[in-house]
Amino acid sequence: MSTTIARRIAPVVLRRLGTTPVLLLEGPRGVGKSTLLAEFARSVDAPVIDLDQDDYRRLAVTSPTAVASGTIPVLIDEYQRAPAVLDAIKARLNLETRPGMVVLAGSASYDSLPPGTQALTGRLQRLPILPFAQTEIDGADNYLIAQAFEGDIPHTVDLSRTTRSGYVERVMRGGMPLALVQPSEADRYRWFEAQVRQSISRDAGELRRIGRTTDLFGILARVAGQTGSVLNVNKVAQDVGAPWDTTSAYVELLESLFLIQRLGAWGVTVLPRSIEKPKVHVVDSGIGSYLLRLSSAKLERLDPAAMTEFGNLLESFVVQDAIRQATWLDAPVVAGYWRTRDAVEVDLVLERYDGAVVAIEVKAGDSMRGDQLSGLVALRDRLGASFMAGIAFYTGRAGYLADDRIHVLPIDRFWT
Repeated sequence: MSTTIARRIAPVVLRRLGTTPVLLLEGPRGVGKSTLLAEFARSVDAPVIDLDQDDYRRLAVTSPTAVASGTIPVLIDEYQRAPAVLDAIKARLNLETRPGMVVLAGSASYDSLPPGTQALTGRLQRLPILPFAQTEIDGADNYLIAQAFEGDIPHTVDLSRTTRSGYVERVMRGGMPLALVQPSEADRYRWFEAQVRQSISRDAGELRRIGRTTDLFGILARVAGQTGSVLNVNKVAQDVGAPWDTTSAYVELLESLFLIQRLGAWGVTVLPRSIEKPKVHVVDSGIGSYLLRLSSAKLERLDPAAMTEFGNLLESFVVQDAIRQATWLDAPVVAGYWRTRDAVEVDLVLERYDGAVVAIEVKAGDSMRGDQLSGLVALRDRLGASFMAGIAFYTGRAGYLADDRIHVLPIDRFWT
């Protein structure tokens, strides 16, 4: 695998800069935001003010106007380490506003900043920078989600050649750039361990006062254990012996650091009897495998607990890959999941701004029964023409059209 991976989001950055004065690139620490920002900086011959560097951070804290008044475009990395710079940017925008003035990058969600520092609300666009999609890693020309929104799902007579061990390898390595270049599973494990430790011991403390980092790690591990499931904060609180309000606040903090993602319920205002509780997914399946203590050895010997956890993690792996491809689209797309009180469920619903819907279901088995498509069929029948495609992904070998706009595809169609 090449150590240089082209990001499909890069052209999107340029397009967005043509329409907004401030563009915010936000995503997990170590995901490649700084690399993307540096590449853009070279293309426009502009410096990057990296607030992870002590000198720049002190300047941003003591003289934020000096940082914000640089030559356009102003490029600031890890901006959340000196939020006062946002007020200085706002003051500059009050004097002059045009597209492409400022690019910010940060490892904490803009929503997690104190309300008083969210000075640019309404003046910036946020662009998620996520772990690499599998097609990016492989260098494949795959735009499956874009095709699905056009109702153009490719089917071939070629059978999938990805083995079960091949899926295990991909899920456990994830898509974090530095994890991908680790020479062995053990080395990846150590990298994931260091990554999580830094996020919890340093980044979390900069956003919120933390009592004990061990409590935060325990909550993260237990939330990871619920990946692919409806989030149960009560159970997490009971397991770690923490108050519900503390646990809930820590879950929000972990989401602000892009370690987990709460996937909201979709359809509650459109379809009756829809459940409103969110599901939870780890943002990167590699970090999830570390938190769940999964290993190739456990999975090879078919350890029952490990197999269950892997099935849930596989759902997160597919869901996140689909969401990553959705960020490359020019049209805004919202993601959610659908579940009724009658237990009819679809793992992922992607809705384009014009109402077009792509629905995705994930199964860990190598065969697909008709009843496993019932959620996709029910959603299609309720939405009618706005339902562009339903895809049931599985670890089997054949891809085929199972019903009107209902497709069964091997998971590797994301990158082949």
